[in-house]
Amino acid sequence: MPFFSFRQTIFQLALLTAATQLHAQDSSAELAKKLSNPIASLISVPFQLNYDHGYGPLDGDKTTLNIQPVIPISLNEDWNLISRTILPVTYQDDIAGPSGSQFGLGDVLQSFFLSPSKPTESGLIWGAGPVFLIPTATDDLLGGEKWGAGPTVVALKQDGPWTYGVLANHIWSFAGNDDRQDVSSTFVQPFLSYTTPEAWTFALNTESTYNWEADEWSVPINLTVSKLLTIDKQPISLMAGLRYWAESPQNGPEGLGLRVALTFLFPK
Repeated sequence: MPFFSFRQTIFQLALLTAATQLHAQDSSAELAKKLSNPIASLISVPFQLNYDHGYGPLDGDKTTLNIQPVIPISLNEDWNLISRTILPVTYQDDIAGPSGSQFGLGDVLQSFFLSPSKPTESGLIWGAGPVFLIPTATDDLLGGEKWGAGPTVVALKQDGPWTYGVLANHIWSFAGNDDRQDVSSTFVQPFLSYTTPEAWTFALNTESTYNWEADEWSVPINLTVSKLLTIDKQPISLMAGLRYWAESPQNGPEGLGLRVALTFLFPK
C-alpha cells in the first residue's frame, strides 16, 4: 500500500472514531436529559437513599431507601401512560422520643400520568392523573395506616441543556385505621436542572409538603450532581447531593441531610 493511501486510511479511521465518540457522548447527554423529565418515555429504576436527623427531643435518625420504578406505556401514537411508584424501605431510631428503632416497608405512593407523546407547539411537556396512597407499612411508626387518593399533575419544559418545571399532587385519606390522623396533604416539587454535553446533570429542587390536618410545612431543599455512565452496555446514573430542611414539622428533621442514588435506565 502506498504511504499516502495508508496515511489517508489512518486519517479516515481517526475521523470515524472521533465521530463515534461524539455520537456516544451526544446520546449519553440526551439520555441524561430524559432522566430529568419525570414523565419521559423511558423505563428507569432509581434506588434513592436519603439520610436525615434531628427528629424529636433525642435527635433521632432516619435512613430511607426509595425504590422508584418509572414505566411508560404507549396507549397509541398520541398518548402515553406513565406509572411512577415510590416504595420506601426505612430504618429509623428514636424519631418519636425514646421510641427505639424500626426497620421495614413504608407506605407506597403510586402515581399514573396520562401524557401526550409529543410536546405542545410551545414545547410544554405535561401529564395528569390520579395518585394513590397504599398502607403497606410493616410498623405503626413507618406509615399512617390510611388509604388515600387524589389528583397529580406535572408540567415542564426542556430548553437546550435546561429542564425546569413542577410536579404536584394532593392526597385525601378515605379509609383505614380510625385511630390514626386523617390525611390531607399537598405536595409541590419545583425543579431545575442543567445537563452538560458530557452527561453531567446539576439539579436543584424542593419537595414541599403541606399537612392541612396539622397545619405544618415540610420543605427540604435538594442540591444534587449526577453522571450518566454505560457499563457493559447498561446505562446507569450515579447521583449524590445534600438536602437542607428549610422548614419541618414540630419534632421533624433539622439541618443538613444526604442523598445518593443509583438509577438503571432501559431506553427503547
